[in-house]
Amino acid sequence: MRRCLTAWDLTWLAFGSVVGSGIFVITGQEARTDAGPAIVLSYAISGFSALLSALCYTEFAVDVPVAGGSFSFLRIELGDFIAFLAAGNILLEAVVGAAGLGRSWSSYFASMIKNDPDFFRIRVNSFQEGFNMLDPIAVVVLFIANGVAMSSTRNTSILNSLSSIVTTLVIVFIIVVGFVHGKASNLTPFFPMGMKGVFNAAAVVYWSYTGFDMVATMAEETKNPARDIPIGLVGSMSMITVIYCLMALALVSMVNYTQIDVDAAYSVAFVQIGMKWAKYLVSICALKGMTTSLLVGSMGQARYMTQIARSHMIPPFFALVHPKTGTPVNATLVITLLSSIVGLFSSLDVLSNVFSISTLFIFMLMAVALLVRRYYLRQKTSQEDLMRVLGCLFVIIASSAVGTALWNANKLGWIGYTVAAVVWLIGTLAMSFLPKQRTPKVWGVPLVPWLPSLSIATNLFLIGSLEPDAFWRFFLCTAFMLLYYIFVGVHATYDVEHQNSQDFKDVKPTDEPNHAPFVT
Repeated sequence: MRRCLTAWDLTWLAFGSVVGSGIFVITGQEARTDAGPAIVLSYAISGFSALLSALCYTEFAVDVPVAGGSFSFLRIELGDFIAFLAAGNILLEAVVGAAGLGRSWSSYFASMIKNDPDFFRIRVNSFQEGFNMLDPIAVVVLFIANGVAMSSTRNTSILNSLSSIVTTLVIVFIIVVGFVHGKASNLTPFFPMGMKGVFNAAAVVYWSYTGFDMVATMAEETKNPARDIPIGLVGSMSMITVIYCLMALALVSMVNYTQIDVDAAYSVAFVQIGMKWAKYLVSICALKGMTTSLLVGSMGQARYMTQIARSHMIPPFFALVHPKTGTPVNATLVITLLSSIVGLFSSLDVLSNVFSISTLFIFMLMAVALLVRRYYLRQKTSQEDLMRVLGCLFVIIASSAVGTALWNANKLGWIGYTVAAVVWLIGTLAMSFLPKQRTPKVWGVPLVPWLPSLSIATNLFLIGSLEPDAFWRFFLCTAFMLLYYIFVGVHATYDVEHQNSQDFKDVKPTDEPNHAPFVT
């Protein structure tokens, strides 16, 4: 693909992809149902976890600057099977995330036209609750946004940069007005559902930080990946975390959490404080934010799918790049069709839980892959050292999972949490004494293994904080992925590897390399 993106482009692509993909979509729902005014802490917790994941992504994107993001990175370090599980969740995340944004776009647009988020939706009483409000507006928005993304990478980046600057100005307006009209009485009680509610909300509002991983998929199109990707990812994520906390605080200061509208929280909040004219400004900003998230998300999602198709885990037809636009048109089109079908039927609360668990699972795997990359090198690491690395990883993951289970079961109290934390500490400390097999040449995550290990713990903890229904949907989707892998994926990838090996053996020493352009 064409190398046309700079650090400036990546910063605004990250900003445009992340801001709008959740802050306008999910804040009202979680402030009202789970966290109350403490939604500010939920955003801080999620932001910290997302920053750790961004660091892991950055090291991989600098060292392996190809399209495919986490799929390509996990395939290199953890093999085809884990990569396929990640691929399935990446595609699930892409479809569900785009569908959720389409539904939220429809809610804000309807609230702007008439004070009813469901104004354009069609109720079908015979369908199950959560799937009975058909949303044709979401379908139209998804097709338009993805159509723009298919036209040109560079044009999408320019459009995103300009609109993101406008969004920044409106966000400043929301924060300032929210603090001016805020009331201290709205912040009490600060923890109406306790710390459990805060962590439950943190797991769901993680949606607000997703999108930065899509920027890592642009590495193949970045002019100087080693310099531009760290600046674009880490810088933008730090800035976004601060902005989110301020925006969440502004919302719960303006309106008591029990009166927040779950579908179009910010626009309705301005009506409630008597600034009806500001409703339109905020709604337009929210619509813009969600539109740019759809644009950048479509770019990244299609590039994920392209790389998966290049491995033949799905049909290689989806890896075709259009010769004129230089974009993966077929992959973009199939993501558009699937997300439109899901967005037509599924409600936001159903989508948000499925989206969060898939995202957190992938980010946890990325932290594991980074530790494997640093401490294991094929044909160099001894069998004894490999077993030590695997042992430390097992202790880190198991202690994190047990601590999460104890928290959710509310058993053993602080004694159980302390024991789990100490075991995690011992596992991470033991790994820190193992010899590192690889040191990044340009840029690497600092404080390895501590930061990646902490990323594993935080992601698992947030996964465990989700509702049980999210796990059932996740396991059902994973079971389908496994069946596909057993009967289709494993055979296709084996055939490709076998053919590549045969082709390599057939090449004569005098043969010149083939530099002909290719489309997959």
